[in-house]
Amino acid sequence: MIRHIVMWTIKEADGRSKQQNIDLLKSKLLGLKNFIPQIKHIEVGTNSALALPDNYDITLVSDFATFPDLDIYQKHPEHLKVVELVKQIRVSRACIDFEY
Repeated sequence: MIRHIVMWTIKEADGRSKQQNIDLLKSKLLGLKNFIPQIKHIEVGTNSALALPDNYDITLVSDFATFPDLDIYQKHPEHLKVVELVKQIRVSRACIDFEY
């Protein structure tokens, strides 16, 4: 299995507050499961109000059977729509992909 983890820091953008953009991104990410069958597992978490202020705001954890399945996900048109949203609302991003 391949685990794909991405973390973002989000900003106020496109007439939405930072929290509205976090909520929108979470919804869009979770919705990808409906379009991309290669996703074996997906979860999205947002930073706790009790966490340190320099933590990332939102995290995606998703699993795929193989690296080629991850590649299909990354090139899928529905994923690319989410990528365009992220480009507008992110401040920073970190990602790791690993086999487990």
